[in-house]
Amino acid sequence: MNTREALIRCGIELLTEQGFRTTSIEEVLNRVGVPKGSFYHFFKSKDDFGTAVIENYVDYYTKKMGGIFQNESQTPLARLRQFVEISKEGLIRFEFRRGCLVGNMGQELANVSDTFRTQLEAVLQSWEDMLTQCLQRAIEVGEIAPNNDPRALSRFFWLGWEGAILRSKLMRSAEPVDHFVDLFFERVAV
Repeated sequence: MNTREALIRCGIELLTEQGFRTTSIEEVLNRVGVPKGSFYHFFKSKDDFGTAVIENYVDYYTKKMGGIFQNESQTPLARLRQFVEISKEGLIRFEFRRGCLVGNMGQELANVSDTFRTQLEAVLQSWEDMLTQCLQRAIEVGEIAPNNDPRALSRFFWLGWEGAILRSKLMRSAEPVDHFVDLFFERVAV
């Protein structure tokens, strides 16, 4: 792994655990073990670093979600359940210290930076689009009643999901995620 990748990976860890404002460049550099000049060789500023961290995180998660939501060997709702279970396992593995980087940064920076706000909202829109396609397929195969709007269901899922992740972190428990997901599937499945 090259230095830039190491800095970004460390940034993902720290930003998902403690946030953008709390994380200092010095902390990232100390963890990676590189001098300050190396940071500015790769990034113009802390904001530039934050943008790169988001882009890396989104690239990874978009590929991961695509592999799940487009997996034709499972029914569409089984794909969504798989996404939930994999994500929940991550929450538990990191003892609820980490959550969704996009959700975390959105809560922290929405009123501070239009650049981050716009970038993060675009990510959430792209995730809604991906899930909308999966839910449209669920309607086509009869897992969801045809009178449902897959885009509205997708938006509802992501709004609730991000809130459930936040609450799970606060409670240090998967119960909020389980509660939301159980209710979601109860309401949408035929």
